[in-house]
Amino acid sequence: MGPSLGTTWHMWDRQIPELSQHWRVFRYDLPGHGGAPAHPATGVGELADRLLATLDSLGVQRFGYAGCSIGGAIGADLALRHPDRVASLALVAASPRFGSADEFRQRGVIVRTNGLEPMARTAPEAWFTPGFAAAQPAIVEWAVQMVRTTDPGCYIAACEALAAFDMRADLGRISVPTLVLVGAEDHVTGPAEARTLVAGIPDARLALVPGASHLAPVEQPGAVTDLLFMHFSTAWQDTLGPIPVPPAAPALSVPFTPVAEIAAAPVGPDVAGAAAQDRYDSGMKVRREVLGDAHVDGAVAASDAFTEDFEELVTRYAWGEVWNREGLDRRTRSCVTLTALVASGHLEGLAAHTRAALRNGLTPDEIKEVLLQSAVYCGIPAAGAAFTIARSVIQEETRPPA
Repeated sequence: MGPSLGTTWHMWDRQIPELSQHWRVFRYDLPGHGGAPAHPATGVGELADRLLATLDSLGVQRFGYAGCSIGGAIGADLALRHPDRVASLALVAASPRFGSADEFRQRGVIVRTNGLEPMARTAPEAWFTPGFAAAQPAIVEWAVQMVRTTDPGCYIAACEALAAFDMRADLGRISVPTLVLVGAEDHVTGPAEARTLVAGIPDARLALVPGASHLAPVEQPGAVTDLLFMHFSTAWQDTLGPIPVPPAAPALSVPFTPVAEIAAAPVGPDVAGAAAQDRYDSGMKVRREVLGDAHVDGAVAASDAFTEDFEELVTRYAWGEVWNREGLDRRTRSCVTLTALVASGHLEGLAAHTRAALRNGLTPDEIKEVLLQSAVYCGIPAAGAAFTIARSVIQEETRPPA
């Protein structure tokens, strides 16, 4: 059973007495949540791999899986990549794509600047219906404390994992029996997202829980327990025959040493074109990750027949080649870029790259130090104008939610 972002495995407490009468139940915490070791993961796939390694160590080969929100994303990833291991799947308050990448990277910026208090303060509103929150102050306080005690770095890493998560094109390859369960009043990943999952996953079933928001297992424990019990009792894939087992990579008995080099084949027009397209695609991915979807969508929408070749050049060369090189990390590249913009006087790009610097992990204090350093070597007037622009952007980007 997998938890939601900001919660611990205790979100499933009310389901355990019933389910444990019929199955061996294993719950886990996300990195840095509930006292778990604070080792951030780079993506949903890595979280799934860590979980699978833990199950391997326990001798668990075949299992049913229920996960809430990011816990559901982990379950879906397991079902896609390891269908031979997952016998049955329940996705609770899940989505094929969680909001927008910009939204989750923005959340990371807020936490990096202000800590987890803004997230803790707004969690009850996102997780529970107003009536439940008013009637259950102790549970609301429990929820707030769960978020407050989470490791900020691991929370930010989980936000980055959700920003990159998108399985819309892969739903049709989920071959295990699947229940999609959602609170009828969930405004985070609600009925619309649930119906998208059901429409895409073959033979998936939808369960709508009245009077529940995002943490339906907490708010309506009896209904959720009954639905999970019914699903795992009746929808369990017993035979492995029709399920493709991923081939294991052959083990090498001795270290591999190349005995000769083969010259590269001449690059023909088609190969060169494919390579350019690959650089463009990877550049667009990096450009969106750094500058945000809203900024890139605006630039693409403003492009026309006169400027489209320039847009293609920028995406392919600046983002697909230079920003994609391994020699510097993105934090360092942001420092260099901010300095270069101040030095060259091209302050029209400073706002976008201040936002990018925050998304790439720089704090407001670190951006201030970059601009102070620039003032010494690039000139006081340029740096003064840069401070004005950067301050406005930082105030906007790091403002906690109301």
